Amino acid sequence: MSRPKILDLYCGAGGAGKGYMDAGFDVDGVDIAPQPDYPGTFIQGDALAYLAAHGHEYDAVHASPPCQASCALTKGTNKGAEYLNLIPATRALLALLNVPTVIENVQGSDLRRDLTLCGEMFDLGVIRHRYFELGGWAAIAPEHKKHRGRVAGYRHGEWFDGPYFAVYGEGGGKGTVAQWQTAMGIDWTDNRKSIAEAIPPAYTRLIGGQLMALIETQRELAGWAA
Repeated sequence: MSRPKILDLYCGAGGAGKGYMDAGFDVDGVDIAPQPDYPGTFIQGDALAYLAAHGHEYDAVHASPPCQASCALTKGTNKGAEYLNLIPATRALLALLNVPTVIENVQGSDLRRDLTLCGEMFDLGVIRHRYFELGGWAAIAPEHKKHRGRVAGYRHGEWFDGPYFAVYGEGGGKGTVAQWQTAMGIDWTDNRKSIAEAIPPAYTRLIGGQLMALIETQRELAGWAA
């Protein structure tokens, strides 16, 4: 029997995709921009167009629409900048599929909070809270552990130490690429921008494990029914 196949939309360098690969999926990633470091099969193109044409060919679909419209930086430092919110269009297309779906985005987005994951749940060196909206299925998150301290870096000219790195931007003592890779659990790309835009693979490794169990159960039931 073939391995379950998941579609990874707006895939970036593959933070989500790598987690699903670790969980046992074959993964196709789609992004409008070239992603030479993507760890699965990469398809360059428009994510919504590909979803409309090929979404039905997959056992599950994951989508991480661009988060600039929702992130705190846009609402603060970059207030006034306009970014396209692709969550509604993505959600509408996913709703047409008869397979389990996942939408991931930042705090501040208008996702339903079926799961909220944090790096501390996986003993990572980032906090990086992310929301996950699940379509057609349910999953269980680990207990949200108390944070061990603050994010290391400069605040108003003063240095603060802490167990976490701020994996975004350039200044403020945010850490080296190697430190970011370790903090995020990412070792297949050293592109700073790609790492900054990714989610830790541990998040989708957890989700993918539960999704894999669901799909395997569905296949077994279908086999018995046949």
